[in-house]
Amino acid sequence: MNVLLLTQVLPYPPDSGPKIKTFNVLKYLAARHQVSLVSFVRSAAEADGVPELLRFCREVHTVPLRRSALRDGWHFARSLLTRQPFIIARDENREMHAAIAALLARERFDVVHADQLNMAQYALPLRDVHKVLDAHNAVWTIFEQMWRNAQPGPRKWALGLEWRRLKRYEGQAGQRFDAILAVSEEDRQALIAAGCPASRFAVIPIAVDTQATPPVQRDPQAQAILHVGTMYWPPNIEGVLWFARQVYPLIRRAAPQTEFYVVGARPPAEIVALEREDPAIHVIGYAADLEPYLRRSAVFVVPVQAGSGMRVKILTAWAWGIPIVSTTVGYAGIPALPGHHLLVADTPADFAAAVVRVLQDGDLAAGLSANGRRYVEERFDWQVACRELDRVYAGVIEHER
Repeated sequence: MNVLLLTQVLPYPPDSGPKIKTFNVLKYLAARHQVSLVSFVRSAAEADGVPELLRFCREVHTVPLRRSALRDGWHFARSLLTRQPFIIARDENREMHAAIAALLARERFDVVHADQLNMAQYALPLRDVHKVLDAHNAVWTIFEQMWRNAQPGPRKWALGLEWRRLKRYEGQAGQRFDAILAVSEEDRQALIAAGCPASRFAVIPIAVDTQATPPVQRDPQAQAILHVGTMYWPPNIEGVLWFARQVYPLIRRAAPQTEFYVVGARPPAEIVALEREDPAIHVIGYAADLEPYLRRSAVFVVPVQAGSGMRVKILTAWAWGIPIVSTTVGYAGIPALPGHHLLVADTPADFAAAVVRVLQDGDLAAGLSANGRRYVEERFDWQVACRELDRVYAGVIEHER
């Protein structure tokens, strides 16, 4: 088939959760179909990944996506008037529409694959092509959880407005796609609750490349605590602040030698300020090479308080062979066994106690590492997890016949 893949972020290098998911889907599709990619890029440097993607794609087209506080303010005001979700209005882009129109004017595609909800608006107007929506998350549920956790005030009001509009938008958009991909059964149910047709779903978990992600040879004396994730994503920000201020002080009382490393692109000022609050906290920002931090890590933490879909950071930490402590929300969507694949805790005291157990019990840490690595190899490697895509693509074509 001839496939048009629309992405909100250029999926190379695969150095964040959304990019890892999309890159592995792209590899799987490219091995079976002709794939043309159209993607937003946020800088000229980001477009440096195009040559690598051309190993898999027949062609790659990029469109600049410009963001600023002033632009966000304009889009928020416009969303208030149009009743469109802010994150959809923010990513509406004439250049993207024009690039897709120019490509369709000279090429016929069998399937357009919209990667993430933000890209649905570019697939919906297209005619004479089958449409697949690849939902990384049930996005409305993330904003609903953030709204529930927020303190009363303007931010809570805006989050309440956004999650209700997103729920309506996701349901209405889903009704116009031939197939919808959810990454977990929980997400499938949330999207059905929003109004998406139950008959059009396939559940395909996020996949990683376990061959390209071998276990890390960690320092036997490692005592560091590690968090890796894009630090401009609000749930990551809130989770790290909760861990640093409410959990980490409790850990330091029992294990004063520990240090906490926060690795991820574009940390906001409130995350950077954690270094001033506690010199044992290190905010690294983006790291092209994670090896130094992985080698010294004793435990990987996922202190997420709001989220949907699957946390790719859990899959990659399992692939690295690092023990994980997560909140219940953090590992939602992954059918893991607490105590066997990872430890799970939700209060500051329980989360701190779980981290200290891993730091002080070598047998427990080794067991979690081995079990997690085995589990991700058997269930979440891209060559296994993505097989359902074959049925989805065959199904949309067969339905037309």
